[in-house]
Amino acid sequence: MIFEKIHTVPTSDELIDKAFRRAARARAGKRTTGRVSAQKAEESMLLTSANVLSDNLANIVRRFPNFDDLPRFYYELTDILVGIDNLRMSLGSVDWASGMIHDISREYVGKMRKSRDAIGIRKEAFGRMASIIKSINKNLLMLNEARNTLRKLPSVHDEPTIVVAGYPNVGKSSFVSAVTGARPEIASYPFTTKGVSIGHFFRDNDRYQVLDTPGLLDRPMAERNHIELQAITALKYLDAVVLFILDASETCGYEISDQKRMLDEVKEQFDLPILVAANKSDLPEFKETDFIDMKMSTITGEGIDLMVNKLLDMIGEKNYAESDDVEKPDITF
Repeated sequence: MIFEKIHTVPTSDELIDKAFRRAARARAGKRTTGRVSAQKAEESMLLTSANVLSDNLANIVRRFPNFDDLPRFYYELTDILVGIDNLRMSLGSVDWASGMIHDISREYVGKMRKSRDAIGIRKEAFGRMASIIKSINKNLLMLNEARNTLRKLPSVHDEPTIVVAGYPNVGKSSFVSAVTGARPEIASYPFTTKGVSIGHFFRDNDRYQVLDTPGLLDRPMAERNHIELQAITALKYLDAVVLFILDASETCGYEISDQKRMLDEVKEQFDLPILVAANKSDLPEFKETDFIDMKMSTITGEGIDLMVNKLLDMIGEKNYAESDDVEKPDITF
């Protein structure tokens, strides 16, 4: 997953303690008899502490992804959860501090070699470095909070996707299991307590992803807060089509009219192709409706293969239309 390689971000006190302990060990390994040897020991302390601080700060920046290279889905979720601008600012501050620590070490090594007070010079350098590290503590704390939040995002691949929507108990989980041939993976998702359900299947050596987001696409839009609505909007950046499953038997506990209202809201929210499937066609309570595209039974398997074929055709048609919309170069002879 994109954010898994981000390590825990230490606080300023943890960084300073680590650097100065390493510096003390470096000094302990040096002979300190004679002025030159004593100066070399102090220089070793200074360079060791500076390298520990500068390298640790640089590694913090390096382990965060380049946000401009993020898939748009993850870019939007990152912006919703922690704010891209906030992350850029904090990472910029940490990168600045890394460079400043490096410059201070060079400056004070030069001073130390011209002075008889190597200890005093080293202590002054330590003070300046510690001051710089403490000045970015709020940025370090923010980055660690962001790291802990972003690592909870599900591993949604950048591949053709079927997003499943519909009220609870209409057969969404059964559809995902039937199509993928296995129990779907349940990944944590910061916008819902139930997590996101992810399954995969292959057709003609191409892998497809089936995504069910309980807690997001299973209730009216009016019941959602602003962040949840943004999270739903982020789904449109996947290479996806939407399968809206309707329980035409109403045994899920929701009337067809209520399910139709939510379907209309999903259509309004998503700028994606939507296929409407009426499930539970095997039940005597099943009611024919005039706004469905296909019907199926996740219990008997009736209609599922035809449904999947239609969804894959929709993905292909969507991608062809998008490629056709790319502005062609105006070539004149």
